[in-house]
Amino acid sequence: MTRSEGVARLALAATFVTALVVAQVLAVKILALSLPVDLPVVGGEIIVPAGVLAYALTFLATDCYAELYGKRPAQALVNVGFAMILVMLGLVWLAILAPGSPVGVDPDLFARVLAPSTNIVLGGLLAYLVSQNWDVLVFHRIRERTGTELLWARNVGSTASSQALDTVVFVSVAFSLAPALFGIGVALPAGELLALIVGQYLIKLLIALADTPVVYAVVGLVRSRRDERGATPAD
Repeated sequence: MTRSEGVARLALAATFVTALVVAQVLAVKILALSLPVDLPVVGGEIIVPAGVLAYALTFLATDCYAELYGKRPAQALVNVGFAMILVMLGLVWLAILAPGSPVGVDPDLFARVLAPSTNIVLGGLLAYLVSQNWDVLVFHRIRERTGTELLWARNVGSTASSQALDTVVFVSVAFSLAPALFGIGVALPAGELLALIVGQYLIKLLIALADTPVVYAVVGLVRSRRDERGATPAD
């Protein structure tokens, strides 16, 4: 592996982990995105976590990583990302539980902002494990059929299906199963659950379609550098 390709590989991994951790922090804020017209199920606005864009960036990074370096390295990256979420949560809770000084931010306010609800954490972690591993699996299943052609089909197909899984698992666990089974969080009525799932998926699907040119650009750039130097792809 050349030095430039090593830097590109590190940059993709760093982008993935950074976006993943940032998405967890931003998820405590909920956005209400107004629509120009009312849509079936969701109505006149879409409710999504503020981390939706950062989280969508993780799928772009894993698709680029999987295309350039293979299935097993991409799965390893997903597992490392999961571990980093746990590290992030541990560090956040250490900061919350440590005694605060009146000189800084009010400790209660700090805790309310940074301590995500347990139901959100459970839903997010389970959704992450299911959707990211599915993304890598589907990406390579499509690649087995298309070879090196039709990168757009691999990107859109894997991301669209994995984002659907992610949304259904996250919303169902965080706002239905966790409150019902463990008494944590707030259980939403079926109609609100469906609206939340459909609204979030619409935003994620639009982002998945928009990121396809970026995937082509990143993969094309790395491969052009590899070809110029006569380097072979990593295993």
